[in-house]
Amino acid sequence: MSETKQLPTRENLPEASTWDLTKIFADDAAFDKAFDELAAEIKQAEKFKGTLAEGPQAFLSALEFVLDVSRKLETIYVYSHLKNDQDTANTVYQGLYARASSLLTQTSEAISWFEPEVLNLTDEQIWSYFDEEPKLNEYRHYVKQLVDNRAHVLPADQESLLAGAGEVFEASSNTFAVLNNADLVFPTITGADGEKIQLSHGVYGQLMESTDRKVREDAFKGLYSVYEQFRNTFASTLSAHVKGHNFKAKVRKYGSARAASLSANHIPESVYDTLVDVVNRNLPLLHRYVALRKRLLKVDELHMYDMYTPVLGEAPIAYTFEEAKEKAVKALQPMGEEYLKVVEEAFSSRWIDVIENKGKRSGAYSSGAYDTAPYILLNWHDTLDQLFTLVHEMGHSVHSYFTRNNQPYVYGDYSIFLAEIASTTNENILTEYLLQTESDPRVKAYVLNHYLDGFKGTIFRQTQFAEFEHFIHTEDAKGVPLTSEYLSDYYGKLNAKYYGPSVEEDPEIKLEWSRIPHFYYNYYVYQYSTGFSAASALAKKILDQEPQALENYLTYLKSGNSDYPIEVMKKAGVDMTQAAYIEDAMKVFEQRLDELEALVDQLD
Repeated sequence: MSETKQLPTRENLPEASTWDLTKIFADDAAFDKAFDELAAEIKQAEKFKGTLAEGPQAFLSALEFVLDVSRKLETIYVYSHLKNDQDTANTVYQGLYARASSLLTQTSEAISWFEPEVLNLTDEQIWSYFDEEPKLNEYRHYVKQLVDNRAHVLPADQESLLAGAGEVFEASSNTFAVLNNADLVFPTITGADGEKIQLSHGVYGQLMESTDRKVREDAFKGLYSVYEQFRNTFASTLSAHVKGHNFKAKVRKYGSARAASLSANHIPESVYDTLVDVVNRNLPLLHRYVALRKRLLKVDELHMYDMYTPVLGEAPIAYTFEEAKEKAVKALQPMGEEYLKVVEEAFSSRWIDVIENKGKRSGAYSSGAYDTAPYILLNWHDTLDQLFTLVHEMGHSVHSYFTRNNQPYVYGDYSIFLAEIASTTNENILTEYLLQTESDPRVKAYVLNHYLDGFKGTIFRQTQFAEFEHFIHTEDAKGVPLTSEYLSDYYGKLNAKYYGPSVEEDPEIKLEWSRIPHFYYNYYVYQYSTGFSAASALAKKILDQEPQALENYLTYLKSGNSDYPIEVMKKAGVDMTQAAYIEDAMKVFEQRLDELEALVDQLD
């Protein structure tokens, strides 16, 4: 009998496969020293409080103090969370992370007076400071972002009341999270090998990819039987949360909850409406893809529990990490020498923590601070999907590197609206490389299907969510009660519209709204769709070697928060206030759908 393979412990990993965090702090003692120094420094915040009206020098001193402690805090926090994530069972680093989290709270509290105090000044006062003190010019856009929302800032006593009610406004979301993640008890089903499987959120996702259809059906119906029992409770939590959004938007004098949410990044509401409109006009493409899935699965009826199982079996190709590094460098050649130099540095300077070890945080991410490398966490397995993960996270890290090396600290980050564009552009570049270089039609078909599934799950599915989210906010604003029946009826029709006539209208899917945490995120999900669309358009421009396409893309990577996200993307060559970039993405989807349909005809 063979022994069960054990994960290696952290101390037994080869050093070359681990990230080098000594570049942040030489050792934990250096961390402790920086921690203690910052803890002492934030006590000085009180001496800057109440000084902003004293003139430009006082304003500059306070601003620089706030940014300085924020910058130091980021480095301390990032070191602690990376150390903790590499082995979450290590009690030393659990403690380090807890201390850093506490210091984050203390620092936030110590400088919380700054923004309200800025807004207590008049526009005339603020901009006269900039006229008198040239050193303030670097911070003009940062301060403009603060004062642009002045019309929506309430008197101090009202702001205090709203802030004090923060936990009340979050109560419904917290109740949903506790109920959804802790209190729900899902049934046990029988697995493909006859074993009993206790359903959970994570297990459900895995079972939806099972090649055993009975397992998928039982998991699907078993999960939704629980949500059916609690449908009225979930309708109540969602309705109350939406009412909170609408209430805060109203008291802050926004036209709608959506306008309030999008204003944080100065995104016009037309961006949202254009996304929904273009996706709706292109739903026949999704219907074609769903019909192809039905054909490849060879089923008389296609159900929603058939939407995630592999239609082409296991990936016909795999890569070791060393092979993936080589493949990534070759695939990213169109990104140019300057870009590739950063990729090579990531590989040679130990930015990447590669191997899965006992206690290591699952998944993958790119993380770092302004004064650190943009580190990447992986849990490597020799698969094609891991190659895509590597280039995805590399896109984030190169974006962070260029931003931090071309912007001052005050603009050395980027918004969520921009974040996924760089990573998904890399995935598009890799997809095209594999399609051009792999001769095995089975590999090509798998790569095409990988792309189409990603497109389906991101642009189409997230836009469906965005459409539902806007519906529930507008209906509540009109005074319509958001009952479970009302929500389920609309969601069922919406789902049928998106997936089309080839899939059955399973009654269970009407309840999908009840289990989606994103509906509590306040107009967040649309950014997945806009980001994926922009990435598709940008990758095509780069691959087609359009004039200035690469230069414009690098300008975007280097811009950080130095301008509003919409303006940054215009510099990249994509106007996200127009429909063209989404329509261009749809053309790529259609082209690759054509290719897959032709390929599977050859494979039959």
